Amino acid sequence: MFKYFTMSRWSLTLVILALIMHGSLVSAQVASRFNILITEIFSDPTPSVGLPSLEFIEIRNVSAIPFNLKEWLISDGNSTATITVNYILQPDSAVIICANSAVANLSVFGSCIGVSNFPSLDNEADLISLRSPAGTVIHAVHYNKDWYQNDLKSTGGWTLEMIDPENPCGGIANWKASTNPSGGTPGRKNSVDGNNRDEIAPALLRTYNLDSVSLVAVFDEPLDSLLAANLSAYTLDRNLAKPRISVPVGPLFTEVFLKFSDRMSPEIVYNLTVNSVTDCTGNIIGMKNKSKTGLISAADTFDIVINEILFNPKSDGFDFIEVYNKSKKIINLQQVYVANRNATGGVGNIKQLSVVPYLFYPEEYIVITENTRWLAQNYIVKNHENILELPSLPTLPDDKGTVILLNQQGKSIEELYYDTKWHFALITDDEGISLERIDYNKPTQNKHNWTSAASTAGFATPGYQNSQFKADPQMQGTISISPKIFSPDNDGLDDLMNMQYQMTAPGYVANITIFDANGRPVKHLAKNATLALQGHLRWDGLNDQLEQLPVGIYIVFTEIFNLQGKTKKFKNVVTLARKF
Repeated sequence: MFKYFTMSRWSLTLVILALIMHGSLVSAQVASRFNILITEIFSDPTPSVGLPSLEFIEIRNVSAIPFNLKEWLISDGNSTATITVNYILQPDSAVIICANSAVANLSVFGSCIGVSNFPSLDNEADLISLRSPAGTVIHAVHYNKDWYQNDLKSTGGWTLEMIDPENPCGGIANWKASTNPSGGTPGRKNSVDGNNRDEIAPALLRTYNLDSVSLVAVFDEPLDSLLAANLSAYTLDRNLAKPRISVPVGPLFTEVFLKFSDRMSPEIVYNLTVNSVTDCTGNIIGMKNKSKTGLISAADTFDIVINEILFNPKSDGFDFIEVYNKSKKIINLQQVYVANRNATGGVGNIKQLSVVPYLFYPEEYIVITENTRWLAQNYIVKNHENILELPSLPTLPDDKGTVILLNQQGKSIEELYYDTKWHFALITDDEGISLERIDYNKPTQNKHNWTSAASTAGFATPGYQNSQFKADPQMQGTISISPKIFSPDNDGLDDLMNMQYQMTAPGYVANITIFDANGRPVKHLAKNATLALQGHLRWDGLNDQLEQLPVGIYIVFTEIFNLQGKTKKFKNVVTLARKF
């Protein structure tokens, strides 16, 4: 009896192996998301550094189950290729997918499957998805050139490789250019392979309405699609409660479609809250789980105004345009365009502000630039979500030029003809200094409604209130010092003297000198500094030679003036103390 059982088990094993080899049993296996991953992408094969100049992707089975790849689909959204051969992809094995014509050259690197209609992979950016025969999205990757994280390799000849297969949705944080001297590792272990766990919670980036009962929630990374489909994870305020439909949108699952029973009202800003959803690796959403939404309205004249412009950046820099929503409307920036006028006065160089729905709410600022990273490196950016990066802006000459905002009908809703002469007169070099609008409600083309961003604000205020924004005319110019006694001993308590100031109008310049008790100047805190309407400066108790000053009483003497001849002087007393 025991012998019979043993023989039967061996017989069954042989039958299973035969079926696996034939492919009939494996094809019955139902693949789940992330069983097989796209682990290498060759989208820009020229100039070659070693690999053949042929596009391909590599996929790897990271599960414990073998899968027959026949009838599996590879797509970039524009074209879809179907694997038509029986091929068993074993656990912990990889295979190269390419065009039929590329198989002969790529087979020398490893197992290779050729397909008809292999997607043409874009060099700049593309979305590649891998689907099972049932149509289930097993893995999707939305790469772009920044993923190389290497300016030289991003020009071509190098593959993009996944770092850690256990972090399949890590995006740029889990991909980089191959380090293999040949340019890539098709069919083999990736050269950048390593541990790279995702420990960052997903964030709700924004939402946008499709109609009065439907909206889409956009996240910064792919979600677990099962948890994202849970209706109880979403709540809309103003008594609209939970949705009746929740559908994660493939192939990336970074968006969720929501439909509610009650209708939303125009010009009302709603707030969506999301709880309990997780990313691909199980990190649950945290504090960044709220976003505004609402019904959009078409932009009309002066609903959006040009509020700040940098047209003469530093030599290695980029222009920017800041706009402000002074209306009560919620405006979709996908329906707004920026342009300028050509030599004949016609509208030219038209650029769409956003290729995807992007809602612009009342009293908000949006900055448009070609390089978000450069902007953040050179200026204070308080709200990174208020920055929109475009592939290119209309031409902004360094001396004078035009900027026009158009709505979806092509109607001009705002136009600025700027001139470098509008900068503050005492500025000898305006490179890297933005022009700021003083008053939203005064005419755009009034040159007296524009001036240079304050030096105390870093010469630009992208994405937040201008340093020269019109102040309450009843407010008096003041300067105050706190604390009155400070001790710069780095103990975390009153280590710095803080000087707060408030001006009555833009365009003031300040000279601030600190004197000791004998009337000798010991520190020049500011020399011809252009002031914002309000701000602060600090003193650390050192003199101009960065030497410690003795304890005692010091006088902070401030003199402000503007080009209209208005001057004012302030004297403040502060005591410098130290612990002994």
